[in-house]
Amino acid sequence: MSYSIDDLKTLMARLREPETGCPWDTKQTYSTIVPHTIEEAYEVADAIAREDFPHLKDELGDLLFQVIFYGQIGKEDGHFDFDAIVDHLVRKLIRRHPHVFPEGTLDSRIDPDNRPDEAWIKASWERIKAEERASMPATEEPVSRLDGIASTLPAIARAEKLQKRASNHGFDWPEITPVFDKLHEEIDELKEAWRAAEAGTGDRDAVEDELGDLMFVCVNLARFMKVNPEQALERTNRKFDARFRAIERILHEQGRDLDSESLEALDAIWQQVKGVEKG
Repeated sequence: MSYSIDDLKTLMARLREPETGCPWDTKQTYSTIVPHTIEEAYEVADAIAREDFPHLKDELGDLLFQVIFYGQIGKEDGHFDFDAIVDHLVRKLIRRHPHVFPEGTLDSRIDPDNRPDEAWIKASWERIKAEERASMPATEEPVSRLDGIASTLPAIARAEKLQKRASNHGFDWPEITPVFDKLHEEIDELKEAWRAAEAGTGDRDAVEDELGDLMFVCVNLARFMKVNPEQALERTNRKFDARFRAIERILHEQGRDLDSESLEALDAIWQQVKGVEKG
């Protein structure tokens, strides 16, 4: 016997029953679940990075449970339910993919001999997204081409999305060389802000501003190189983690203590570990 999505919806409803459900689940709200949703999304990404596919199935289930949870709360509040979430998603994806569903229905198919090219698909996607943004309920703020980019995204991911959106509307460098120039400019400005802060003639806010500018340019550089900046940094994190652990193992095998070693000694072992990596 295999359980289905309907069984999962039934399970979620049972967990939320006020009298007979789980005490923890019954007291949750949209906002209290958010940290768990973010954590589960990162655990999915971690399993993919490690290519741990048996574990990935488990993590994807945990992430799906988050959506089911929101759907149940939405049903209780009278806003929406899981079926409404699915219906809205399918309609949106059909609308955004006219190059796959030309008649705007799930059954319609594109003629393989008249398949649009990538430039047409990209332009169509941006046009449809712009129409969706324009159709949103009116607010006091004018419609912006940056609308729809969540302010709660991790900073690196949000920087990349802001840059891509601006680039799609012509606000971008024509090629990568000026990005390198800007990188050096921001490094010099950061140095200047740091020296001023150390000398007492500047403040820490200026240092933070300049460091943020430098990181923003690094994201831009990654975008031009077609490198995912989040993945690049995480790759470096894993590399540092592995090398540091290797240093600890070497010292332990030699009966030495990490905290008692000089920086010069530790750096020598670090270089040794790097040499082994390069083979």
